Amino acid sequence: MPLLWRCSRMFIALTFCIVILLTSCSAPQTTSTSPKNAFSIYNDIYRGHRNAVSAVVWSPDGKRIASASYDKTVQVWDAATGHPFFTYRGHTNWVTAVAWSPDGKRIASAGFDKTVQVWDATTGARLFTYRGHTDTVTAVAWSPDGQFLASASYDKTVQVWSVDNVTARGTVITYRGHSDWVAAVAWSPDGNTLASASVDGTVETWNVDTGGPLLTYRGHLDGVTAVAWSPDGKRIASVSFDKTVQVWDAVTGKSAWLYCCLGWVNGVAWSPDGKYVASANSNKTVEVWNGVTDHLVLTYRGYRSEVLTVAWSPDGAHIASGDDDGMVRIWQAPR
Repeated sequence: MPLLWRCSRMFIALTFCIVILLTSCSAPQTTSTSPKNAFSIYNDIYRGHRNAVSAVVWSPDGKRIASASYDKTVQVWDAATGHPFFTYRGHTNWVTAVAWSPDGKRIASAGFDKTVQVWDATTGARLFTYRGHTDTVTAVAWSPDGQFLASASYDKTVQVWSVDNVTARGTVITYRGHSDWVAAVAWSPDGNTLASASVDGTVETWNVDTGGPLLTYRGHLDGVTAVAWSPDGKRIASVSFDKTVQVWDAVTGKSAWLYCCLGWVNGVAWSPDGKYVASANSNKTVEVWNGVTDHLVLTYRGYRSEVLTVAWSPDGAHIASGDDDGMVRIWQAPR
């Protein structure tokens, strides 16, 4: 990345946040939570990876965690004890994404080897490999009914494809609405709509059956790195290189609130009850926001490097995060 372009991007983002802070952002009441009093489960830091942890996901029953890493592995381990169950080594390059099927039986992972691989969540046996993309696969998400997977890629597409039908495991639909690579994809809770985030600075929502565009959200001033639907499907949270967390109406695109962070934001997750939004930040923190207002509830510190990913446990009691140092940390979540 050219130095002049990088500096220009940082200047634009900083100027944007200063304007927002002066005009609309009130100073939040921040609680800083240190590792000493934040952890509430037995093994608070999982150190099984040898490179950055790019993605974490809880099993649907909340008993296990799968973590993807640039060490080319996905590791599945006990969420309470940190005991490793197995390591999946099917990828030949960095693993960027991991997702657990709704029934808890399968895991999908994707990465720089341009593949999406689906494997047994208990044994680690690979079930099949999807090769529809022509470049790095950045994100993967199961449909709520578990019948389809959506994958996003550097090739600027989102592809939806069948998981259960062996004879129709090709692409069901390809969405080509972005002008740059796609960083994230998420299904709406009802399974009818997909949201995709791109470094072109937009979030697109589109009809899963037809691939037709529904809405383009243009609230960010730089590449959008992650996107997540609220549990009720009414709001979308998106985060960006522009150092903002933004929550907006999923139908109209009207902004509900915006908060400026001290660095670019890499990941975002809603609490299961929709009360809170958690963000994974480049300034070595995880922040938790009120999902209705722009109130900053908690700041989790203690990281030695930028935080790349964040995931909320199904029962809402804990937050898992992965960082550039290759560690997964488990925090007690606000209730």
